[in-house]
Amino acid sequence: MNWKNLSKKKKAYLLGFATILGLLLWAFISAGVITHNFNRSQLSGQKDKQEALINGIILTETKNEKKYWEIYGDTGNYDSTNGVAMLDNCIGNFYGDDNEVSMSFESSKGTYNEKKKQIIMYDDTTIVIKDGTVLEADRLTWSGSDKPVIARGNVRITRGQDLYATADEVEISPGYDDFKIKGNAVSKLYDNKEK
Repeated sequence: MNWKNLSKKKKAYLLGFATILGLLLWAFISAGVITHNFNRSQLSGQKDKQEALINGIILTETKNEKKYWEIYGDTGNYDSTNGVAMLDNCIGNFYGDDNEVSMSFESSKGTYNEKKKQIIMYDDTTIVIKDGTVLEADRLTWSGSDKPVIARGNVRITRGQDLYATADEVEISPGYDDFKIKGNAVSKLYDNKEK
């Protein structure tokens, strides 16, 4: 193809085509230069973030074949950035030194903080201790097997027909065998004759 032999019309078409091709090439290169670090800069603070939405999630802590606790949630999500798992409609157990269930709970919402090694149950929480004592509270906080479990907010305690109490807070011993009632407490103990 010789440029001199082409008609003016074909030369105009080729010149127009070359111009459009040049503009497209320039736009493509410019866009690449402008947005080169765009995605990287947006994700730089979250480069290692992992998030999972899960149906039927089970969390457990076991060490040297000894189970400390387990939690089941109907649904949940986990965010690796802050190390927190959030669960809905939870049930779970805390285990004693003998690997037997020492305390069970049920709650509509709960969290496990991996960094703090802390479990918090909130909203409609029911706790059952191995001796049959039942506690209802707004919030349950477990911060380790060697620390007391704290139940807070509108706490109601019953043990069969022997005990009824209300309190602002209850501290359950690390062995789950006794508890302390704190703040605005009202307790009623009954013996066999009063039943």
